[in-house]
Amino acid sequence: MYLELFKLTELPFRLSPDPAFLYLSKHHARAKAYMESTIWFTDGFVIITGEIGSGKTTLIETFLSELEKDVVVAQINQTQVSAIEFLQSVLVQFGFQPFKMKKAELLATLNNFLIEQYANGRRVMLIVDEAQNLSNRVLEEIRMLSGIETTKEKVLRIILAGQPELNEKLNSPELVQLAQRVRLRFHLTPLSKADTAAYIQHRLEVAGSQGRQIFAEDTVPLIFRFTGGTPRLINTLCDTAMMAAFAQDRDHVTLEDVRSAIEELQWVEFAERSVRLETLKLDTTGRHEGMALGHILVALGGKTVAERDLVPGRLIIGRTSDNDLQIDSKFVSRHHAQIVTTLQGCVIEDLNSTNGVYMRSKRVRRQILNDGDVFQIGQHEIMYMDDRHSRGKAQVEESFDGAETLVQDPPEEDAAGD
Repeated sequence: MYLELFKLTELPFRLSPDPAFLYLSKHHARAKAYMESTIWFTDGFVIITGEIGSGKTTLIETFLSELEKDVVVAQINQTQVSAIEFLQSVLVQFGFQPFKMKKAELLATLNNFLIEQYANGRRVMLIVDEAQNLSNRVLEEIRMLSGIETTKEKVLRIILAGQPELNEKLNSPELVQLAQRVRLRFHLTPLSKADTAAYIQHRLEVAGSQGRQIFAEDTVPLIFRFTGGTPRLINTLCDTAMMAAFAQDRDHVTLEDVRSAIEELQWVEFAERSVRLETLKLDTTGRHEGMALGHILVALGGKTVAERDLVPGRLIIGRTSDNDLQIDSKFVSRHHAQIVTTLQGCVIEDLNSTNGVYMRSKRVRRQILNDGDVFQIGQHEIMYMDDRHSRGKAQVEESFDGAETLVQDPPEEDAAGD
């Protein structure tokens, strides 16, 4: 990679959340302060929302890394679960094996645990990331948990973090009682142009730049224009721009390098991209109507386990639930790869994953996809179908059946990814 050329000690623009790289803009600092308030207020119930890539998960990881030892935490990231599965997940985080318990026993065990921790002088916290995926039934269970109290005070602090759809759910008539329990709500906005410049420099400093200005000053307006100040998009564009400079054996990033990166990523300006995404209409199966330029089939052991339409923009593939396509596998990184779709075509890009992306047994960092191409992520094969062409499409699809949102490993896997 480019670390030696730029005299850095680690990659500055990785997509995985790392508290060491957190840049506290005014809004991020306020969101963090709201999270911290849950520790000191006995009625701590905070909602943090933000668009994809705005830094919510990094904030949570930073907050967790700074907690005192007397705080007991249950952190839930898998949110597409039933009410029973949610309660089981919480108890697992607290060290129980609750899988044979019925609901009444789950609630009694959880209630007793919370009262016991309070009696021992410990504070208990529940943090749920990607909370916009929670069903109304699960949110109602959270409301009930928030009401558990001693004669003096409530015993469970709660933080729900999610995309803006979470606010829409909370504002619905069905969840008015839950909304009334919430003490603080905060929406995390994108970075300003000034914060974008400071964010880039901060991450470079943490990575070992020692004050050197690796990105030319005139690159920031262009970076801001194409990322809209979204941290995850800034990371992707800056990393690609550094690779472009590396290819030219240049130890600093110029405007030309950023333009080259934008061309490689095939991005449009952020404002235009946002308008496009707003116009997308989903049918009940989760497939986009009318806008799909292609689609992918995800197979494991020769059987299709998931399918996705590809529309203009990015589709991120990874192990955790905050991805557009979740592949719950030990061989898949948290954010493993992305498919960038434009009107001209599709590109698969490795997002600095541990186990890589392979095509025809060769590891690739970035590859333009052609109709019928198959690439491999962990043990899963993903076939790209260009819906602008019909070559061989019917014959290929006959060999696949079934589709689900969550892709999971078979039980016999025993290796590990990151």
